[in-house]
Amino acid sequence: MARPFKIILGIDPGSQFTGFGAVKSDGDQVELLSYGVIAPPSNLPFNERIAIIAEEMEALLEKLRPDVTVVEKIFLGKNADSAFKLGHARGAVIAAAVRAESEVVEYATRIVKKGITGNGNATKEQVQLVLFAAMNLKAKAQADASDALALAFYHARNLEVRAKGMEL
Repeated sequence: MARPFKIILGIDPGSQFTGFGAVKSDGDQVELLSYGVIAPPSNLPFNERIAIIAEEMEALLEKLRPDVTVVEKIFLGKNADSAFKLGHARGAVIAAAVRAESEVVEYATRIVKKGITGNGNATKEQVQLVLFAAMNLKAKAQADASDALALAFYHARNLEVRAKGMEL
Protein backbone atom coordinates (compact mmCIF):
# COMPACT_ATOMS: atom_id res chain seq x y z
CA MET A 1 0.00 0.00 0.00
CA ALA A 2 1.31 3.44 -0.92
CA ARG A 3 2.20 5.91 1.81
CA PRO A 4 -0.11 8.94 2.16
CA PHE A 5 2.98 11.14 1.89
CA LYS A 6 6.16 11.38 -0.14
CA ILE A 7 9.68 11.59 1.16
CA ILE A 8 11.72 13.81 -1.10
CA LEU A 9 15.51 13.97 -0.91
CA GLY A 10 17.22 16.95 -2.54
CA ILE A 11 20.88 16.64 -3.51
CA ASP A 12 23.31 19.41 -4.43
CA PRO A 13 26.24 17.32 -5.70
CA GLY A 14 29.87 18.33 -5.51
CA SER A 15 33.19 16.55 -5.16
CA GLN A 16 34.13 18.55 -2.06
CA PHE A 17 30.70 19.12 -0.51
CA THR A 18 27.50 17.28 -1.43
CA GLY A 19 24.52 18.87 0.23
CA PHE A 20 21.38 16.96 1.11
CA GLY A 21 17.96 18.00 2.34
CA ALA A 22 14.99 15.74 2.98
CA VAL A 23 11.34 16.65 3.43
CA LYS A 24 8.09 14.79 3.93
CA SER A 25 5.17 16.10 1.88
CA ASP A 26 1.55 15.08 2.22
CA GLY A 27 0.41 17.40 -0.56
CA ASP A 28 -0.47 20.35 1.66
CA GLN A 29 2.32 20.40 4.23
CA VAL A 30 6.08 20.14 3.77
CA GLU A 31 7.94 18.98 6.87
CA LEU A 32 11.71 18.98 7.35
CA LEU A 33 13.23 15.56 7.97
CA SER A 34 16.96 16.21 7.71
CA TYR A 35 19.63 18.29 6.03
CA GLY A 36 23.39 18.44 6.00
CA VAL A 37 26.55 17.95 3.99
CA ILE A 38 28.62 14.97 2.90
CA ALA A 39 32.20 16.25 3.07
CA PRO A 40 34.92 13.74 2.18
CA PRO A 41 38.36 14.71 3.49
CA SER A 42 39.87 17.19 1.02
CA ASN A 43 43.30 15.57 1.25
CA LEU A 44 42.04 12.37 -0.38
CA PRO A 45 42.47 11.72 -4.10
CA PHE A 46 39.47 12.67 -6.23
CA ASN A 47 38.36 9.07 -6.93
CA GLU A 48 38.36 8.24 -3.22
CA ARG A 49 36.21 11.32 -2.47
CA ILE A 50 33.70 10.16 -5.11
CA ALA A 51 33.66 6.69 -3.52
CA ILE A 52 32.92 8.23 -0.11
CA ILE A 53 30.09 10.31 -1.60
CA ALA A 54 28.60 7.13 -3.12
CA GLU A 55 28.88 5.24 0.19
CA GLU A 56 27.38 8.09 2.22
CA MET A 57 24.56 8.47 -0.32
CA GLU A 58 23.76 4.76 -0.07
CA ALA A 59 23.57 5.04 3.73
CA LEU A 60 21.37 8.17 3.49
CA LEU A 61 19.06 6.52 0.97
CA GLU A 62 18.80 3.41 3.18
CA LYS A 63 17.93 5.55 6.21
CA LEU A 64 15.42 7.90 4.56
CA ARG A 65 14.00 5.63 1.83
CA PRO A 66 12.93 8.58 -0.35
CA ASP A 67 10.25 8.20 -2.98
CA VAL A 68 12.00 10.84 -5.06
CA THR A 69 15.59 12.06 -5.22
CA VAL A 70 15.90 15.53 -6.72
CA VAL A 71 19.32 16.37 -8.16
CA GLU A 72 20.58 19.73 -9.34
CA LYS A 73 21.11 19.72 -13.11
CA ILE A 74 24.65 20.16 -14.30
CA PHE A 75 25.72 23.52 -15.62
CA LEU A 76 28.87 24.54 -17.42
CA GLY A 77 30.41 27.45 -15.57
CA LYS A 78 33.67 29.16 -16.30
CA ASN A 79 35.78 26.09 -15.50
CA ALA A 80 35.27 22.93 -17.56
CA ASP A 81 37.34 20.85 -15.11
CA SER A 82 34.94 21.76 -12.29
CA ALA A 83 31.98 20.76 -14.46
CA PHE A 84 33.57 17.37 -15.16
CA LYS A 85 34.19 16.80 -11.43
CA LEU A 86 30.60 17.81 -10.71
CA GLY A 87 29.48 15.29 -13.33
CA HIS A 88 31.31 12.51 -11.49
CA ALA A 89 29.64 13.45 -8.19
CA ARG A 90 26.22 13.61 -9.90
CA GLY A 91 26.83 10.18 -11.42
CA ALA A 92 27.63 8.67 -8.02
CA VAL A 93 24.50 10.25 -6.52
CA ILE A 94 22.17 9.24 -9.35
CA ALA A 95 23.51 5.67 -9.46
CA ALA A 96 22.98 5.31 -5.70
CA ALA A 97 19.42 6.68 -5.97
CA VAL A 98 18.53 4.35 -8.85
CA ARG A 99 19.94 1.35 -6.97
CA ALA A 100 17.79 2.37 -3.98
CA GLU A 101 14.75 2.43 -6.29
CA SER A 102 14.14 6.13 -5.75
CA GLU A 103 12.73 8.08 -8.67
CA VAL A 104 15.30 10.64 -9.91
CA VAL A 105 14.18 14.12 -10.95
CA GLU A 106 16.45 16.96 -12.06
CA TYR A 107 15.94 20.72 -11.94
CA ALA A 108 18.09 23.61 -13.09
CA THR A 109 19.16 25.94 -10.29
CA ARG A 110 17.52 28.89 -12.01
CA ILE A 111 14.11 27.16 -12.06
CA VAL A 112 14.32 26.34 -8.34
CA LYS A 113 15.38 29.89 -7.45
CA LYS A 114 12.48 31.31 -9.44
CA GLY A 115 10.01 28.86 -7.91
CA ILE A 116 11.07 29.71 -4.37
CA THR A 117 11.84 33.45 -4.56
CA GLY A 118 10.13 34.52 -7.77
CA ASN A 119 13.53 35.48 -9.20
CA GLY A 120 15.70 33.06 -11.19
CA ASN A 121 18.73 35.23 -10.45
CA ALA A 122 18.26 35.25 -6.67
CA THR A 123 21.35 34.79 -4.52
CA LYS A 124 21.87 31.70 -2.36
CA GLU A 125 21.23 33.89 0.68
CA GLN A 126 17.91 35.14 -0.72
CA VAL A 127 16.81 31.57 -1.48
CA GLN A 128 17.77 30.44 2.02
CA LEU A 129 15.92 33.35 3.62
CA VAL A 130 12.66 32.64 1.74
CA LEU A 131 13.02 28.87 2.11
CA PHE A 132 13.65 28.97 5.85
CA ALA A 133 10.77 31.40 6.37
CA ALA A 134 8.42 29.14 4.36
CA MET A 135 9.49 26.10 6.38
CA ASN A 136 9.55 28.01 9.69
CA LEU A 137 13.22 27.13 10.32
CA LYS A 138 15.46 29.26 12.48
CA ALA A 139 19.02 28.00 12.04
CA LYS A 140 21.34 28.87 9.18
CA ALA A 141 22.59 26.04 6.99
CA GLN A 142 25.73 25.56 4.95
CA ALA A 143 25.02 26.71 1.38
CA ASP A 144 25.22 23.20 -0.10
CA ALA A 145 22.71 21.85 2.45
CA SER A 146 20.42 24.83 1.91
CA ASP A 147 20.57 24.39 -1.88
CA ALA A 148 19.68 20.71 -1.51
CA LEU A 149 16.79 21.50 0.82
CA ALA A 150 15.56 24.07 -1.73
CA LEU A 151 15.49 21.34 -4.39
CA ALA A 152 13.41 19.04 -2.17
CA PHE A 153 11.06 21.85 -1.09
CA TYR A 154 10.58 23.06 -4.66
CA HIS A 155 9.73 19.55 -5.86
CA ALA A 156 7.23 19.08 -3.01
CA ARG A 157 5.50 22.35 -3.89
CA ASN A 158 5.64 21.51 -7.59
CA LEU A 159 3.85 18.20 -6.91
CA GLU A 160 1.23 20.01 -4.83
CA VAL A 161 0.57 22.62 -7.51
CA ARG A 162 0.43 20.04 -10.32
CA ALA A 163 -2.03 17.94 -8.29
CA LYS A 164 -4.32 20.98 -8.38
CA GLY A 165 -3.94 21.22 -12.17
CA MET A 166 -1.71 24.29 -12.21
CA GLU A 167 1.92 25.07 -13.07
CA LEU A 168 4.57 26.40 -10.66
